[in-house]
Amino acid sequence: MKDFKKTAFIAAAFAIMSCNNNDINNKAEEDSLSLTHLQFSVERAEDWSGMFLRKHGWFGGDGIFATTANGVEKEGSAKESETMIWFSDTMFGDIINDSLQTGYGMINNSVACLQGGKPDTASIRFYWDQTPEGKPTSVFIPQTPAAKEKEYYWLGDGFTNQEKNNDIYIFGYRISNIPGVAVFGFKEEGNTLITIPANEKPPYKNMRQLDIPFFQNQPVDAVGSFGAGILVNTAKAGAAKPDGYVYIYGVRGKAKEVMVARVKPAGIETFSEWRFWNGTDWAADVNDIKPIADRASNELSVTPLADGRYLMVFQKDGLGKFVGMRLGASPAGPFGPIIDVYDVSEDLKESKNLFPYNAKAHPVISAPGELLISYNINSFDFDKDIKLFPNLYRPRFIRLKYRLGKE
Repeated sequence: MKDFKKTAFIAAAFAIMSCNNNDINNKAEEDSLSLTHLQFSVERAEDWSGMFLRKHGWFGGDGIFATTANGVEKEGSAKESETMIWFSDTMFGDIINDSLQTGYGMINNSVACLQGGKPDTASIRFYWDQTPEGKPTSVFIPQTPAAKEKEYYWLGDGFTNQEKNNDIYIFGYRISNIPGVAVFGFKEEGNTLITIPANEKPPYKNMRQLDIPFFQNQPVDAVGSFGAGILVNTAKAGAAKPDGYVYIYGVRGKAKEVMVARVKPAGIETFSEWRFWNGTDWAADVNDIKPIADRASNELSVTPLADGRYLMVFQKDGLGKFVGMRLGASPAGPFGPIIDVYDVSEDLKESKNLFPYNAKAHPVISAPGELLISYNINSFDFDKDIKLFPNLYRPRFIRLKYRLGKE
C-alpha cells in the first residue's frame, strides 16, 4: 500500500457540550480546541514493524503496551530510559524459509525490554518464564483470591508510578476458555491490578496482584472493566496540562463504549479513592459511570496534545478496517466524532480470515510531533493461517504526524 497523506476536516457542525470537569480546565485558542479536525499525515512505520518480524524464539504477540522505567510518558522519552513492552498471547518457535517448524507454541503473555527508544533489533530482548522442565510459560499468571484454576491473563495498559517508588502497575483481565468454541472461545472473569517492584527483572518473581473490586461478580461483557488505556496526566510524567491524576479507561458492551475513572497516582491501590465520570462530575459510585465515547476497541490510548486537546486512538468498531481517532476537550471529554486515520486493508490480503484489532498510540517511543500507532492482525482460522503465514500474529505500526495551531 502506498503511504498516503491527508488533512482530516469534518465540516459537519459539532456543538461542544459544556463539561464540569472540576479541576480540568484546559482553555486555549478556540481554533486549537476544535474537536472535529486536526491536520495530520500518515505513513507506514516499516522500521518498527520490521523489528517484530522475527524468525526465532519470540515471533508474534498481540496486545503491546509500553512504559518507561522512569515514568516519563511524553513523546520520545524512551530515548532516556529503558522501556518495558508487554504482550498478551505470544508465539514462540522457529521459522525457516517462511515455514513454521515443529515445536512452536503459544503462551498467554510475555515482555520485552528496549534500550534507546529506537527500532533496533540489537537493542530489544524478549522474555518469558519457564516451567521446571524448561518449557516457555507466561510471565503473568492469575494468583489472586478471586482467580480460578486454568484462568490466564490478557494484559491491559499500565504505567510507572513515580509516587510509588517507580513501581510498574499493569492491568490484567482474568480470562477463561469456553469449551467447544473455536472463534472467540473465551470470556473475561475479572479485573486485576498487577504491581512490579522498581528495578525488578523479568520474570518478576516479586510481583503483587490485587483483585479490582469494581463490577466483581457481574457479567463483564455488559458492565465492562478497566485498563484498556492509561493517561498519566501529571507534571512528572511530562503531561502538557497536568492535573495530577491518572486516568484509567475501560470498555464495555458490544457498542464498545469507553468509560473513565481517575485517581491520584499515590492512591492507585486504594480503590475507595477512585472516582468515575458520570457525565457531569466525578462520582464515588462506580455504578454511576457513563460512557464518554463508543465504537472503540478493547485496547486504546488517550494522549495529551500540547494545545490542551486529548487524542483518543482505537480500532474503529472493535474489528473494523480503520484505525480511528477522536479529539477531546479533556481526559473525560467531550470527544468529537470519529476521524478515520488509516485503512489497514493491505495487511489483510493474505487470507480472507484475517482481521485487525486494538490500535493504540505509544508516545514514549514516538518522535516529537508524531504518534507511533500499533495495531494487531489475527485470523478467524488461526491454527490454519499461522502455519501458512507464520508472521501474521505481530504488531504493525504507522506514524501519525500532526500539526497544531492555526489549521
